[in-house]
Amino acid sequence: MIRKFYKSILALAVVVSIAFSHATAQDSTSTAAAAPAGGGDVAKGEELFKNNCAQCHAVTAEVVVGPGLAGLEERRDYAWIKKWINNPMGVIASGDKYANDLYTKFNKTQMTAFGAFGDNEVKAILAYVKSAGAAPAAAAAPAGGAAPAAATETGGGKFINVILVSLLVIMGLVLVALLGILQLLNRLSGAESGEASLSFGEKLQANLKNIAANKTVRSAIVWAFILLATKATFDGMYGIGVHQGYAPKQPISFSHKLHAGEMKINCAYCHTGVYKGKQSGIPSANICMNCHNAIKRESPEIQKIYAAIENNKPIEWVRVHNLPDLAYFNHAQHTNVGGLECKNCHGEIEKMEVVQQRSSLTMGWCIDCHRKTEVNGKDNGYYTKLMEAHNAVSKGAMKVQDNGGLECAKCHY
Repeated sequence: MIRKFYKSILALAVVVSIAFSHATAQDSTSTAAAAPAGGGDVAKGEELFKNNCAQCHAVTAEVVVGPGLAGLEERRDYAWIKKWINNPMGVIASGDKYANDLYTKFNKTQMTAFGAFGDNEVKAILAYVKSAGAAPAAAAAPAGGAAPAAATETGGGKFINVILVSLLVIMGLVLVALLGILQLLNRLSGAESGEASLSFGEKLQANLKNIAANKTVRSAIVWAFILLATKATFDGMYGIGVHQGYAPKQPISFSHKLHAGEMKINCAYCHTGVYKGKQSGIPSANICMNCHNAIKRESPEIQKIYAAIENNKPIEWVRVHNLPDLAYFNHAQHTNVGGLECKNCHGEIEKMEVVQQRSSLTMGWCIDCHRKTEVNGKDNGYYTKLMEAHNAVSKGAMKVQDNGGLECAKCHY
């Protein structure tokens, strides 16, 4: 029986391995097929587009401030596109009908001229637009009956396949071990009781009764329960006031992934006090309107900003990171003087669609950071004397804890 079971597990592992190899081959083929046909550096085009064009244009047909760029090369020839990118107002002033119609249609919003862009830059942007615009279309309607899942699978999919194969093999070995143990228990039970004629269920029931009647086993179970209950109680007590993972719904669906990630807007543009004040600050509606007086005005979410301004009511943003009143924290001291990046405490905000608290923000977490973080004294006159005093008595780098970072009064006053 054991041999047959081993053979079944081996056959299953072989089948899954073949399937994994087939999926890997499909992924390689589809990746090669999805590669751009040429005509421009797609990677360079993506960088240029996101840094210069993404604020006003989408690679799809969606209208942002200006028209979507999907199918641009089909609407206009290359010479016209380059001339328009280098000097849009010059093309309009020349009397070009298409340019003037476009200018009128989009409320006579003046496009920024990129006179320094040569053929390499323009072709790179067009290549990226074509590549990025074709990707969703290929996923929605694959040609030649190709499977969409295989066409978009990445290295993450391969990793999951490997994990699945490993789990299947482990499960098989565990089952084999369990079967062996059960057979051994059955033999011992039959030998001790002399009741070889008992059924499998009766033998198992007898074994369980013997285990339950054992005082040592009962004591071990009771103590295990007590220890687990005690641990769960202490974990719950330590978790009071810790809101790690908290991601409340905001009154306006603001995407940090779009603004801080794709648009690369600096945190200090909206949170004006992050480098110069104790509080980072919450942006007012006026800051939002610096862009959204022209960008996506018709969006239902942007209309909420207009409503707040018209009704003279502030937007009631929900606070995500909230330290207790007994703790003192100064943003400028950490970001400006200490030179820490926002993600040191807040995580990769530029990748968050909905902001959540990534760090625990407990006292132990802060103290641990003070013990590990080196003081940045380069070109900082405030630390000159402190660094000299530290170097005179220690060969190691000066940490925050060496500058009073573990003193209670630093944070509790």
